[in-house]
Amino acid sequence: MFNIPAITWTLTAVLLLSGSYHVLQATRPQQVTDRINNALHALMNILMAAMLWNLAPSTMLAQIAVLSGAALWFVIQAVARPEFKVLCADNRGRLKCVYHSVSMGGAAVMIAMMGQVSGGHAPAHAMSMRNAHHSLTVTAPTTAAATIDHSPGLVVLLTATFGAAAAVFIILGVRRGLGKSYRRRASRLSLRPGHGLEALGAATMAMMFAAMS
Repeated sequence: MFNIPAITWTLTAVLLLSGSYHVLQATRPQQVTDRINNALHALMNILMAAMLWNLAPSTMLAQIAVLSGAALWFVIQAVARPEFKVLCADNRGRLKCVYHSVSMGGAAVMIAMMGQVSGGHAPAHAMSMRNAHHSLTVTAPTTAAATIDHSPGLVVLLTATFGAAAAVFIILGVRRGLGKSYRRRASRLSLRPGHGLEALGAATMAMMFAAMS
């Protein structure tokens, strides 16, 4: 899959588009928690786009640490007590935070599988994308700890998870408002761009994990 430049560029464009959207949302006047959440989403998309081009492999451990911390942050929001209104207070918000936690964790897992783990040396059976040819390269075994071949079940599980998430967001995005009032219908319709972007993001993650299986 990754040896096709058009697919690489398409995935990069989707990730940067999503990242730009979250950067814009993070700059708008709103609660501090929302700003942090959007900033974390923007960062995740940028890191995923950089991973496609094998950029900054020496910072892989830092990237994994940041994404893991972001996953934990969303878990904390999901399990927070209802009185903390700035966090995920209602059921819909909690489900959203759980999904975003899975997204952050999935991105960390992908970077661990695709990246380098020891001083710039290539990991065992790792896939690295080169700018010149956009080709998929298999390197010789080293002492790297994280490899794709060691966790095929996890790759399949994450592929299915993000594929299902993309389908759910598509359904939510195309569903028409059922309320009688115009205000309620407009409110539902206003959610469609967000659902569409979430669907694109989930589909991108599913495609990238599917390429590893």
